[in-house]
Amino acid sequence: MCTVIVLHRPAHRWPLLIAANRDERLDRAWDPPAAWWPEYPLIVGGRDRSAGGTWMALGAQGVAAAVLNRPGSLGPAEGKRSRGALPILAAAATTAESAVAALTALPAADWRPFNMVVADSQRAFFLRGLGEGRAEALALPEGLSMVTAHDPNDPTSPRTRRHLPRFRATPPPDPDTGDWSAWENLLADQGYDPAIGLAETLNVPPTNGFGTVSASLLALGAGGSRMWRFCPGPPGSAPFTPLALPPPA
Repeated sequence: MCTVIVLHRPAHRWPLLIAANRDERLDRAWDPPAAWWPEYPLIVGGRDRSAGGTWMALGAQGVAAAVLNRPGSLGPAEGKRSRGALPILAAAATTAESAVAALTALPAADWRPFNMVVADSQRAFFLRGLGEGRAEALALPEGLSMVTAHDPNDPTSPRTRRHLPRFRATPPPDPDTGDWSAWENLLADQGYDPAIGLAETLNVPPTNGFGTVSASLLALGAGGSRMWRFCPGPPGSAPFTPLALPPPA
């Protein structure tokens, strides 16, 4: 179960900030974010070596997208396309709105159930694919939202219930000064209530071959500027460093 935090501030100099922890099987090989796809040379994303897709992508026209599993849908399934293709399709769009229109026109039955966040500097969306019909799209409100395997800000998710108030109570990062420390510390949190268990944990320690494997911090500016800071391991185990991104299109 991955986690994506979205801070949507339309009138701000940095209208969109994203924080994300990627949880995955520890034996599933991957490559750090780069321009891995020759057919999409201006898209940057981490590459899953098993299926060639990605969990998060950023396009040169400023569309960011991340895909998450829904409950009970971890891993591939025979006859289903890889969900890792979805962020690439979204990041290739000119706007988040056009990306959502394209994705919701596709048959959701082609993929196992998924959640997605698709955003640019103006709009932010949540997509819910339930493995049938078409994916549903919901505009995310202004302010801070958290997406896990559940719907946005869903209090039935133990992780959301524990950590959403913490993010909302913490001053947001300042991309202009490079100060992301508060969100970095929150992403690194391995705390949980023993009575509830690891379902509350934002930074999942290695457990039965599964855990948090990387983390990302993204910023989209009002003038088209983009920033992606990447941690190549569980947050707290390695530093976040800026990625080299293609110039804005």
